[in-house]
Amino acid sequence: MTALAIVTVAFFMGLSPGLGNCCSTFYIEDSERPVFGKNYDWSVDVGLVIVNKRGVRKVALANQAPVTWTSSYGSVTFNQYGRELPSGGINEAGLVIELLWLEETEYPSADQRPAIGNVQWIQYQLDRSATVDEVIASDSKIRIQGGPGAKIHYLLADRLGNRAAVEFIEGKMVYHKNETMPVSALTNSTYEESVKYLKKHTGFGGQRQPVQSKSSLDRFVSTANKVESVRAEGAGSTVDYAFEILAGVAQGAFTKWSIVYDMRNAIIYFRTLANGKQRFVDLNALDFTCGSTVGVLDINEDLSGDVTDDLVDYTHERNRRLIERAFRSTSFLKGLPAEALDRLSRYPDQTMCQ
Repeated sequence: MTALAIVTVAFFMGLSPGLGNCCSTFYIEDSERPVFGKNYDWSVDVGLVIVNKRGVRKVALANQAPVTWTSSYGSVTFNQYGRELPSGGINEAGLVIELLWLEETEYPSADQRPAIGNVQWIQYQLDRSATVDEVIASDSKIRIQGGPGAKIHYLLADRLGNRAAVEFIEGKMVYHKNETMPVSALTNSTYEESVKYLKKHTGFGGQRQPVQSKSSLDRFVSTANKVESVRAEGAGSTVDYAFEILAGVAQGAFTKWSIVYDMRNAIIYFRTLANGKQRFVDLNALDFTCGSTVGVLDINEDLSGDVTDDLVDYTHERNRRLIERAFRSTSFLKGLPAEALDRLSRYPDQTMCQ
């Protein structure tokens, strides 16, 4: 097995320790300013904000029959374990995707479809899809792949107002979308279980009062209450309100990043534990043309406000430093050999303008 394959397998199989309590997401359907919020809860805080280009030819990191594709849309993503392996992001068509841990996840077995890893699946969808429906339809063409420890589900929303929770249960894609998704939120339980628990609470048909605990189901209830409240009453600023929701379900020092996507205006706002000042990147000011310089930004850089012009040129060395810090700070990945990390850091060099 090559060093790159070793890294890929280790990454996709090793994401389970400590992640059972992590991450909260939601979508606020607002006619003026729909937003999408995400708390990234994890033990590692390093990361890069990366501008990804349209018109780029790629081959997936997969052990057998990898997916090949050309990106149709530019995007901005949040990456911790290397370029092309994002935890979430938004593309220029207005599609947002974010991942969360889900213990019940079971990916499909090998079949005739080409494969792609469960983290790179996000980059593929941002590269190729403009809508939630297109993401869902892609399941007939590509097979998501993950090791037995890498259990992930996703919250999606698009600029048309569609939203969906996408999960892989018993080897098949399961999704709840629009009418079958009464509350636009997701934590670390299946969507079905979360809604069933929500219905036991006041305001949703039950008698139980919400509890401010950090469990997945209680965070779902807390988030759902806030999302439904703003839908009913409105809010002065949905971006500020979104950060309030994220603060309400934050898990102390475990919450490393808080991200709010202003989907209509194509602006990403974010704060981090290391830098609590609000910053934003404006997609409208970015050049997504293939061949133009790829911009990146240290997510914890000591900046505030508009940081679009603070993006710096991507280099292999920056990617290598990110991977070194992230892998060496992750208990179950820190033992991987330097050669393997070198190969992973050079993976983006294989991409090319079509």
